[in-house]
Amino acid sequence: MKQPLQQTEIVAADSEGVAQAARLLCAGRLVAMPTETVYGLAGDARNAAAVAAIFAAKGRPSFNPLIVHVASVANAQRIAELPQAALLLASRFWPGAITVVAPLRTGHGLAPAVTAGLNTVAIRVPAHPLAQMLLAKFDGPLAAPSANPSGRISPTTPAHVLAGLEGRIAAVLDGGACAVGVESTIVGFEDGKPVILREGGISREAITTCLGACPTHTTETAITAPGQLASHYAPRATLRLNANDPKPGEIWIGFGPQCHKAKLTLSPKGDLEEAASRLFAVLHEADATGQPIAVAPVPDHGVGAAINDRLRRAAAPRSG
Repeated sequence: MKQPLQQTEIVAADSEGVAQAARLLCAGRLVAMPTETVYGLAGDARNAAAVAAIFAAKGRPSFNPLIVHVASVANAQRIAELPQAALLLASRFWPGAITVVAPLRTGHGLAPAVTAGLNTVAIRVPAHPLAQMLLAKFDGPLAAPSANPSGRISPTTPAHVLAGLEGRIAAVLDGGACAVGVESTIVGFEDGKPVILREGGISREAITTCLGACPTHTTETAITAPGQLASHYAPRATLRLNANDPKPGEIWIGFGPQCHKAKLTLSPKGDLEEAASRLFAVLHEADATGQPIAVAPVPDHGVGAAINDRLRRAAAPRSG
């Protein structure tokens, strides 16, 4: 990372702090905002320079689209043409940890780089009260990928944001630790049928219950939504999956009571919701040791599917 270019301020979680964050966003600056999933690096989605600054601050490849955050379903419909299945998901899960990918509406007003040239947009309504306050005060759509260097471990606390982006962004709106801890589930639609583009905070089972049909997984190899890069969410150290015991020199991350000897754990009682909320924080802590990382097996149902998706991408061969 380059030397700091600007002072990054910590903005308090109160009305004055939200107003300050909104002023910075209106001026085309970047603000890390808390959501229930992870911290997002927010910029005015209509401002081409602000969107370009997001890609530059993160070192994010230009072909990787951004999620647009809005305050309500009505605001989403001004930007995207939501199919009936998307509206059903929105009625059940918004505000919340689900993103839908839908065709752009004529006159949407977004900067072209937000969608990476696609004719669709990834959009969601976050549930975090500070994110909602900021969206209301800013009164516009915010492009907000995770507030970390591209490909690295996602941030769930202000300290994580500063560790990766201090000096590269204007401010961090301090909302404490994120509750869900993994990014939103991303759902696209093919001929009106739901397709999981990224596992996340809303489980496949919950989506199936809502829609009355089980969503498929995408077989598309091109990048059509955020979070689809093969190597992503990665620590600096190597990461080994499904490790029932550590090898010499490894730091072992456990899951469940059978891993009571592990120095770090996602959940000592084997609770998947707790594991999801702790995943990135524990990966940050493990990475700080400088040791290779081993992670115990995690069940692949419910939010465990999202945890395993992040771990597989974190363990994937690095492209650079």
